[in-house]
Amino acid sequence: MHWLLVYFYVFDVSFGLALLLTPLFKRLSIQWNYVDQPDRERKIHTEAMPLLGGAAVFSAFAANVVFNYLILLPLASRVDLPFIEMPDVKMYLDGAFSVWPKLLVIVLGGGLMVALGMYDDKYEIKARTKLIAQIVIALLVALAGIRATVFIHSTFVSYVLTVLWIVTITNAMNFLDNMDGLCAGIGLVCAALFGLIAGIQHEYFVCLIALALAGALLGFLPHNFKPATIFLGDAGSHFVGYMLAVLPITVTFYRHGTTPTLLPVLIPLLVLAVPLFDLVMVTWIRLRGGQPIYQGDVNHLSHRLVRLGLPQSWAVTLIYLITLTLGLGATVLLWSQLTAALIVIVQAICILAIVTLLERLGGK
Repeated sequence: MHWLLVYFYVFDVSFGLALLLTPLFKRLSIQWNYVDQPDRERKIHTEAMPLLGGAAVFSAFAANVVFNYLILLPLASRVDLPFIEMPDVKMYLDGAFSVWPKLLVIVLGGGLMVALGMYDDKYEIKARTKLIAQIVIALLVALAGIRATVFIHSTFVSYVLTVLWIVTITNAMNFLDNMDGLCAGIGLVCAALFGLIAGIQHEYFVCLIALALAGALLGFLPHNFKPATIFLGDAGSHFVGYMLAVLPITVTFYRHGTTPTLLPVLIPLLVLAVPLFDLVMVTWIRLRGGQPIYQGDVNHLSHRLVRLGLPQSWAVTLIYLITLTLGLGATVLLWSQLTAALIVIVQAICILAIVTLLERLGGK
C-alpha cells in the first residue's frame, strides 16, 4: 500500500510539471521559431503550430526523476522524513542509489533523442542522417549495459537486438505522430501498462520511471488533444518512442520457476502492437507504391479511420482503446499456463485482423 503513495507522488509531480511547463514552451516555440507550417497535403492544421511539446514532456520527466534521485533520496536516507518512514519503502532506499547509473543512461539517452528531434524540427535533416544518429544513441545505451537478450546468450546478438528494437520503436512512434493527441496518448497508455507490469513484478525502479513518463504525457495531453495548441514535434515522438523501447528491455518479464511459460517475452510486442502494426502497414503501402519509406503520407491507421467517417478525436480515442485492450491482455501472460496464454495471443491477432479490415475499408 505504501508503494502506491510513492507511485502517485511520482506520477503527480510529472503531471503537474508538464501541465505548467507546456505553456512556457509554447511561448519559447514562437520566440525561437520552432513552428510547424501548414500545407495542403499532409498537415491539416490551418496555422503555424508550436513544436516544442516534446521538450516540455522531457523537461517534466527529467526534472522529476533527477530531483528525486539527487535531492529527495539522499535527504530521505539521512533525515527521518515522516512520509518516507514506511518499512516497505525505507528498505529499498539503498537499492535506489545502486540504479542511479542506469537512470542516468536512460535520461541522457532521452536527452540525445530530444536534441536530435529538435534539430530535425528546425533544419529537416536527411532521413539517412537521422537513422544513423538514432543507431548511435541506441548503441550507446546498449554499451552502457541496458540490453535485450530474449534467452540468446550472445553479446553480439544482444547488441543487435537492442539497437534494432530502440530504432524500430522510436520510428514507429515518430510515424504515429500524425494526428492531434495520438502519439502522446498512445505513449501514455503504453507507459502506464509498462508501469503496471513492472509493479506486478515488484520492479519498482522501472515502474517509477514508467509512471514519471506517463504523468508527463498526461500533463501535456490537454494541450495536444484536438484542437491541439502545441505539437510534440520530432523531439517529442523520438523521446516517447525511445522511452517505450527502453522500458521493456529494463524489465524482466520471464522469471524462472514462477512464470509458467516463456511467452511473457511477447508482452512488449503486444503492448506496442498498434505503433508496430501501423509502421509495418505504412511501410508496405509505401514500398508497394514505389514511394520512399521516409516520405510522409495519409495512409496511417488514424487517417483511414477518419476516411471511414469517424471524427478525428473519435479515431484517436478508438486507437487508444485498441492499444489498452491489447496491453491489458498481455499482462495475463505473466501468470497464464500455455493454453490461456495462447488464447490471449490469438485474441490479439484477431483484434489486429479487425484493424486490418478497417484499414482496407478506410483505404478505399
